[in-house]
Amino acid sequence: MFTSVDDVSARLAATGYLASPAVATTVFLADRLGKPLLVEGPAGVGKTELAKAVAEVAQARLVRLQCYEGVDESRALYEWNHAKQLLRISAGRDETWDETRTDIFSEEFLLTRPLLTAIRGDDPKVLLIDETDKADVEVEGLLLEVLSDFQVTVPELGTIAATRRPFVVLTSNASRELSEALRRRCLFLHIGFPDEELERRIVRLKVPELDEALAASVVRVVGALRAMDLRKVPSVAETIDWARTLIALGADTLDETVVRDSLGVLLKHHDDVLKATAKLDLDAV
Repeated sequence: MFTSVDDVSARLAATGYLASPAVATTVFLADRLGKPLLVEGPAGVGKTELAKAVAEVAQARLVRLQCYEGVDESRALYEWNHAKQLLRISAGRDETWDETRTDIFSEEFLLTRPLLTAIRGDDPKVLLIDETDKADVEVEGLLLEVLSDFQVTVPELGTIAATRRPFVVLTSNASRELSEALRRRCLFLHIGFPDEELERRIVRLKVPELDEALAASVVRVVGALRAMDLRKVPSVAETIDWARTLIALGADTLDETVVRDSLGVLLKHHDDVLKATAKLDLDAV
């Protein structure tokens, strides 16, 4: 997919994703080694967007498994279309059970979910397993089979192996520790908040109407907020939202009134807003 680390940086940038050298290097290695990529970091720093950008660069289909507490095999892998099976059984009353069973446990009645979808077919795919840490520990056993051999066993159909391996990205906000077995199968990448210069470039790319000076001020204020002891510090996504807010308000500069009135775009807890209002010194940033 990629010829070099610089090729990764350039092609991701063409999609609107500005990758740091560490991100570009790890994506290149994941592609070259054929290894899943585990991306950890706080919410809103571009973990999911990285998978979307890789899919766009590769002109691949993005297959997404959104993890949550309670997600199980039928939501992640496959399930049978029971309603259709019952109709088929009703229609074949004169058949023997062996004849009916052979029919109802066939491809026609199989509902593929993201993991099985990602390993079937010859078209290029990017498999995004989003917020892996929100899934139950039992789901990791299912992921191990898929990510180890890129194959899935369906008892009624046998083993389905990938003819073309997808590029796999797992994201985690580190709300719980993932198993060592899962980590061993992946290359690891931590994406934190970008440095000031990179975040300014991101803001200018995503909100080109914002002039250079105001973009720099936005990034400095967000950096000052992140240095505070807040319940939830602003993410990169919220920095971009704030920049768009300033455009919508017609603000040319950052003054106390503009910042105070729009803090709800950056901060999502009342006590954080109170703390920022009391401590933020615009003259110092």
